Amino acid sequence: MGMGRSGKKRVLLKIGTNTLTKETHQISRGKIEDIGRQIAEMHDEYEFVIVSSGAIAVAKQFVKLESSGREINVKQALAAIGQPHLMRIFQENFRELGLLTSQCLLSYADFNREKSKENIVNTINVLLDNQYIPIINENDTVATDEIQFGDNDKLAALTAGLIQADLVIIATNTDGIYTKNSIDNDKKTTISEVSDIEELHNEIVEGKSSQGTGGMLSKIEAAEILKKEKIETWIVNGIGDNFMIKAMKQQIPFTKILNDQS
Repeated sequence: MGMGRSGKKRVLLKIGTNTLTKETHQISRGKIEDIGRQIAEMHDEYEFVIVSSGAIAVAKQFVKLESSGREINVKQALAAIGQPHLMRIFQENFRELGLLTSQCLLSYADFNREKSKENIVNTINVLLDNQYIPIINENDTVATDEIQFGDNDKLAALTAGLIQADLVIIATNTDGIYTKNSIDNDKKTTISEVSDIEELHNEIVEGKSSQGTGGMLSKIEAAEILKKEKIETWIVNGIGDNFMIKAMKQQIPFTKILNDQS
């Protein structure tokens, strides 16, 4: 792993909707607090950038409370309602742990323009230099292909490449990627380390996640982008507490997709 400008390792954590809701129908404040606690604990060695899904899930929770039963089913509108609530939950929980947060909304078009890419990198570097944790989501209002990119997995990969992260942790609701054989036999054995991504394509079982729009395929596609950038990807079960620290200590099963340098 290289070092960020602060001498810390730069980790991009991508949290899917299923992790943030702990597989329920609402955002878990406890999960957000768990993520904050881990970041606070690892603060001396690691600096974190978060790519967070979940705006739509939060909206569904609040729209019921606020709009007396009017049905809003346009995803962009739900995201617009949910995003400020999501940020507020992060801000409140992280502030109690002494962590400062900031919001960055990105769209895929931003990654095709040199000037935009430069601005993203500069902004994120300034935030990190000043101990603000960037919390990134897709700018759903302007997104045209919206929410087809697999629950922010691709957004996380592109962002990590731009800001030269040392490690990407994709938090999901499985213990990494299971071998197809073990799923067929109901045993669920995690593939712990792999460097040839083609192998993974043969192992995955099709299917989207229950709350989000991702699934294993979008995670493997993200890992392919990251491998080209020489960034290691970990696919970790984020439902349990302390999942990042446990993964770092090899205390839980997860899938490590090595870059060619490792």
